[in-house]
Amino acid sequence: MNNEETIIAVENMQQFISRNLDKPITLSMLAKTANYSQWHCSRIFTELTGKTPFEYIRALRLTTAARKLRDGKEKILDIAFDFVFDTHEGFTRSFTKQFGISPLKYRKNPVPLRYFIPYSVLGLYLYNKKGDKKMEKAQTRTVFVQAIERPRRKAIIKRGIKATHYFEYCEEVGCDIWGVLESIKEAMFEPAGFWLPEKLITPGTSKYVQGVEVATDYKGAAPEGYDIIDLEPSTLLVFQGQPFADEDFEEAISEIWDAIDKYNPEAFGYRWADKKAPRFQLAPLGYRGYMEARPVEKL
Repeated sequence: MNNEETIIAVENMQQFISRNLDKPITLSMLAKTANYSQWHCSRIFTELTGKTPFEYIRALRLTTAARKLRDGKEKILDIAFDFVFDTHEGFTRSFTKQFGISPLKYRKNPVPLRYFIPYSVLGLYLYNKKGDKKMEKAQTRTVFVQAIERPRRKAIIKRGIKATHYFEYCEEVGCDIWGVLESIKEAMFEPAGFWLPEKLITPGTSKYVQGVEVATDYKGAAPEGYDIIDLEPSTLLVFQGQPFADEDFEEAISEIWDAIDKYNPEAFGYRWADKKAPRFQLAPLGYRGYMEARPVEKL
């Protein structure tokens, strides 16, 4: 069983890799960061992340390079050198092996890929550790509410089977969907989890899905196993909590759900419109507070 010292050592290696992605990274450097022998730091890193240190570094470098190819205009050779690939050919081989498409073809046609999105082993450890303890009721804090308008649009979604929330969805579909969604260049907004109204649920599939919104003129194909659905123009009330420690995301979500349940939109000239448009949640990032939106219509 991994102890906290081991968890912190791997977290330190993850952070070192993120800070030095554009520089040579050796096992000796990671061992110094972890304060363990090279053999031991390699073993615990692989055990906790599912990848060897160099598999992890390569996957993260290639994902970062893919974003540059998708969004920037730098030469492919320059991007290869930026991420410590010695030759154009070596970068092309590694990129093609990772994503099934060459860098040149991806630049010309940035189809959805499965980006590598690493998780923090320390954050996961702290969350699981806290889950073994009785959690105290969170103190009431300020929740910000604002109305937003979304135009007619489409959504590229991955359906589940019976899932009604994130954790059920992960059990049915997996927790790595975000990597594909983040790679969709045409996305209007960041990826989100959606609770679909009945009219958008295909029989035998889940109410909760994950996806991204794209413009109505989106011409790209859906990734394999994904659907493209039409979304009508909608008004939503966005609820945003205060910043929180990343391991406290469960309480942050519960706080917003409680606020939504108690909120009376009629006091401001609206009523809930859950049958007309999806309700959605954004990734619970501690620095900005948890955010969730629920559809409304004017009285």
